[in-house]
Amino acid sequence: MSTTTPDKETVDLLLELGGDTLKICYQCGACTATCPWNLVRSFSNRRMMHRVQLGVIDFGDEDIWTCVTCGACVARCPRGVANIDVIRALRKVVSEMGAAKVPDSLRLSIKNIATVGNPQGEPEEKRGVWAEDAGVKPFTPETELLYFSCCVPAYDSKVRRIAQSTVEVLKKAGIDFGVLGTRERCCGESVRRAGSETVFQSLAEGNIQTFAETKVKKVVVSSPHCYHTFKNEYPELGAGFEVIHFTQLAAQLIDEGKLTLPRAVKKKVIYHDPCYLGRHNEIYDEPRHVLEAIPGLELLEFPDSRQNALCCGGGGGRVWMETPKGERFSELKLQQAIDSGADILAVACPYCMLMFDDSLLSMDKEGVIEIKDISELVLAAI
Repeated sequence: MSTTTPDKETVDLLLELGGDTLKICYQCGACTATCPWNLVRSFSNRRMMHRVQLGVIDFGDEDIWTCVTCGACVARCPRGVANIDVIRALRKVVSEMGAAKVPDSLRLSIKNIATVGNPQGEPEEKRGVWAEDAGVKPFTPETELLYFSCCVPAYDSKVRRIAQSTVEVLKKAGIDFGVLGTRERCCGESVRRAGSETVFQSLAEGNIQTFAETKVKKVVVSSPHCYHTFKNEYPELGAGFEVIHFTQLAAQLIDEGKLTLPRAVKKKVIYHDPCYLGRHNEIYDEPRHVLEAIPGLELLEFPDSRQNALCCGGGGGRVWMETPKGERFSELKLQQAIDSGADILAVACPYCMLMFDDSLLSMDKEGVIEIKDISELVLAAI
């Protein structure tokens, strides 16, 4: 296949790979007006969609890898065009059919996930070490809940505090839970967004089989990306377990009186809505309910929040790619948080924490504001 392919055959291929939504696009340009990339650089979503409709596509164009799959364009499209599906179809042609080259950093992460089950390329046997150190028991068929931490907290020491604080909260609430340790692998969300469908299918089928063998009925997750993938994508492959995000579980436990928060956290806290918790799954109230239940905490809001929230920039596999300083959504969001007078920027996603922590360093704002997962704030209040 040539790099530029101006023909109907290409359009038919993209329709077959999941891009059939482009047939109802009538080029109004709402997607371009909405896309957060145009806050930091020029990016015409409309032009890309038009080129796909015509079959005039340069599969080597770096713009194919720009989309963070935040869903803002989908939410505001007057005809409900799922641009994300078209982007994934384009990426499938590159990743699965070799029409062009996958960006180096993303290709390495996909290779690591395919071979050792995590994007960092760490040995599989190290996946459960953090849980052993935290005294978390192995999951058995009699255990009520499986805690699935996400690859990032399991392997990245800078973000591990998300998993550590989450399990401490679950312990203090008296929840019967365990982990699968080395038996779990990446949920596969990043590789699917990057178009590597074969790798995703392998990961998903492996996890589904492991969950079935160990009789997992309910999974609590820290990552909205794991949540979205388990809830909305695994069922098509035969999965039958329930999934709940930590913030949903914490809100439920607070309402039932099983989780009490007696200690005051006298801080101004501004909450960032993760795209895959908010726009993609409409979970807006539970995280705020948890934060509002913490004594002494003053909850602030971003100028654009909930369904209008600005993405951190880590979705769609971008978390594993380099974004130049000055083009990072996380920098814009971090500055907004600082301007609001907040002491703490609260997150509910490991990717968001990675992106904001990185911007905290690149912007030289350490000591000005803290980045904390909601589970850390809950633990501080217990």
